[in-house]
Amino acid sequence: MILLTILALLLHLLYRLYRHFFPTPNINPNGKYIFISGCDTGFGHGLAIKLDKQGFNVLAGVFSPDNISSLQKELSSRATVFRLDITKQDDIDTAFELVKEKTNALHALVNNAGISKSGFIDWISIESMREIMDVNFFGHVAITKKLLPLLIAKRDSRVVNICSVAGFLTVPMKSAYSASKYALESFSDCLRREMFPWSLRVSIVEPGPMRTPIIEGHDEFMNKFWSHLSEDVQARWGEDFLRVQAKNISENFLYRHAEDPNKVVEALEHAVLNSKPEIRYRPGWQSKYFFLPLSMAPVWLADFIVNRATYSHVKPAGVRKKHLE
Repeated sequence: MILLTILALLLHLLYRLYRHFFPTPNINPNGKYIFISGCDTGFGHGLAIKLDKQGFNVLAGVFSPDNISSLQKELSSRATVFRLDITKQDDIDTAFELVKEKTNALHALVNNAGISKSGFIDWISIESMREIMDVNFFGHVAITKKLLPLLIAKRDSRVVNICSVAGFLTVPMKSAYSASKYALESFSDCLRREMFPWSLRVSIVEPGPMRTPIIEGHDEFMNKFWSHLSEDVQARWGEDFLRVQAKNISENFLYRHAEDPNKVVEALEHAVLNSKPEIRYRPGWQSKYFFLPLSMAPVWLADFIVNRATYSHVKPAGVRKKHLE
């Protein structure tokens, strides 16, 4: 077994070296349509601009109507910007009709829209968990199913799903977010295998912390989140524990060294543009060299490292009370 593992690693290394020195060519973007969700800010916004400059016909969905005109000004006349809430079937149906008016074949669907809320399982409500699952998982499933006939209308179209390191390693306070990303990872793997006869390519992008709005403003969010908790939950954990946790997050080494989001945009661009896109992209050093190895470590070791990074000397109020008793 050890010899087989070593052989597999060597073959993978040789393959990566071959792809590095002999890269596969890009496709011709002229006349090809790309559908991207979540183009208000972050990865989706940057990708829409980049692919538009490459010559693609970009179909950019934005959540806020206020962002339609501003994004349209940054794109060429080929692009179409429209309101899209992927949790609303009416919005998805309207988007489908809009695409059908322009083309009978999509080159790529980029499922980018996403939200994140942090909180211990004892803190976060079922409603918040459902909201995160609706946006990060069910919304992407619904839009993929709706657009699938247009994607398999030609060979070598592709679906690109933005997942996360949270899709293969779960840390405290990220139960709902990780659950949604694990689900999207599984859906992506199944879609890739089911669509093999149709030659539909499916890529998964797994970034670590990046300098985007989704990881900013933790202190303000934590305080607002805390104020909505019930009195018994607040008493169980204690406000001093909250303050220390908020400080730990803001001073977290990985968040303080969050990487350039352009690394993700470049991975997305390759997945859309290259003739042989990767199945998985792990942009940035954190995803490749920290989160991935940690996810493969023995569980006791991963627990030790994650818990040491998460908790300080300040225990929850309920724990301290039990110790005193």
